[in-house]
Amino acid sequence: MIKGSCLCGKVAYEIVGKIGNIVHCHCKICRKAHGAAFSSVASVDDKNIKFQGKESLNFFESSKAKKRHFCSNCGTQLYAKKEGTKHIILRLGSLDGTPNTKEKSHIWVSQKADWYTINSDLPEHQEYE
Repeated sequence: MIKGSCLCGKVAYEIVGKIGNIVHCHCKICRKAHGAAFSSVASVDDKNIKFQGKESLNFFESSKAKKRHFCSNCGTQLYAKKEGTKHIILRLGSLDGTPNTKEKSHIWVSQKADWYTINSDLPEHQEYE
């Protein structure tokens, strides 16, 4: 079981199933939302994650049919959810443990921050793969 939480601890979660491969997203929306060069994410089936403190979650619809869920107290982004999917997009910075998964790629490299250089051998995709 892998656990995670927000910065203030009002929202926590447990993952009982597999976490998808890690993708590093460099799109402008992820950069703005996280205040960082990119966001590291992985998919988790809805049925494999359980939340405590859901009453402290809020969301922002950053693009059509995609909501970014965050702690309304400390602001930590925990996951995103697209309408009609059976998985969430977990924000890996909120993990308290180590996921048993591998890095897959960098996506939206066409929107990468000019001041950041990718220094890895992972595949790079100009948009979503």
